[in-house]
Amino acid sequence: MRRTVQTMLVVAIVIDIAYWSIWFTDRDVLASEHTQGYYDFENAFPLADAWLGVVCVLALVALTRRTASAPFWLACAGSAGMYLFGMDLLYDLEHGILTSGGGGAIEAVIVTLTLVFSLTALRYAWVLFRGGAADWGGPSPAP
Repeated sequence: MRRTVQTMLVVAIVIDIAYWSIWFTDRDVLASEHTQGYYDFENAFPLADAWLGVVCVLALVALTRRTASAPFWLACAGSAGMYLFGMDLLYDLEHGILTSGGGGAIEAVIVTLTLVFSLTALRYAWVLFRGGAADWGGPSPAP
């Protein structure tokens, strides 16, 4: 499971960087709508997505090094992802984004990947918090 989560973290980091690189260079490739309200909504996300990227990097490093901080950083990444998932999904449903063509399809994939990634990160963080860390050389839980 550790390798799967590491791979998911790398994919999340790559998608985060790619999405914002494309958004700020050619947003029409990703935009599901072309309204100022939609642009304002999307432009509110870079800081939160940057935080998600940072905690994904920290979780990846901690998992790779098998350090005691891995469950913490995974929980941070999973919870940040769930928050972003909730914000994105609610906006998309309220504004019919998911059924708005190519941009909506991209958004649907992003929302789905965010949910799967977040739940997996939180689940694995819980396994490690509950004592699974001993299986990979991390610290054993206190009695």
